Amino acid sequence: MAYYGDEEESQDYLFKIVLIGDSAVGKSNLLARFARNEFYPNSKSTIGVEFQTQKMDIDGREIKAQIWDTAGQERFRAVTSAYYRGAVGALVVYDISRRQTFDSVGRWLNELHTHSDMNVVTILVGNKTDLEEAREVSTAEGKLLAEAQGLFFMETSALDSSNVKAAFETVVKEIYDILRRKVFQSQEHKKLESSSLGNGRTVVLQGGTGETDDKAARNWCCSSS
Repeated sequence: MAYYGDEEESQDYLFKIVLIGDSAVGKSNLLARFARNEFYPNSKSTIGVEFQTQKMDIDGREIKAQIWDTAGQERFRAVTSAYYRGAVGALVVYDISRRQTFDSVGRWLNELHTHSDMNVVTILVGNKTDLEEAREVSTAEGKLLAEAQGLFFMETSALDSSNVKAAFETVVKEIYDILRRKVFQSQEHKKLESSSLGNGRTVVLQGGTGETDDKAARNWCCSSS
């Protein structure tokens, strides 16, 4: 999912990021802490669709992260394909004090890969580090799983804000870096194609959509299907 402004300099980037994981692992509080710096100790399971849009600045560009919460659907294993559609980033969250939520990570990853692009930037998040005395999942276990699945990894606490901002920013920055690499590769390809003609003319190559290389590359990364 991406929005493009009228001018190159003013173009915004809108990245859809989804929060997934078992019920009561703290997904809604992670979102509340990141987007509004709030925490609800007695919060109930989310009801209805909920998302927040948070602005970030990366390399002088305004990036908008549209972060979606599962809206309580995970309690009924009814998270639909529409929830994942257009997502380019994901936080897979478990509760370090409840091993069963860690054991469910594989199922959530399978669902993510089933309903979205395999290239979704994903971070494994072990939440509720404020409950250290009740820990059932070690940091080492979390790291090992993340390495095995090719994921980023971070432990957080929505209660005391530990690493919450860093977790979201890790995903957004990686998405942006992938985007820029695609733009660079596209531009380099165009230069090679143009120079191979050898007749001094400037040739602009466009994809089947008729879009500029920069825009087409961003569509590859971030447009919804």
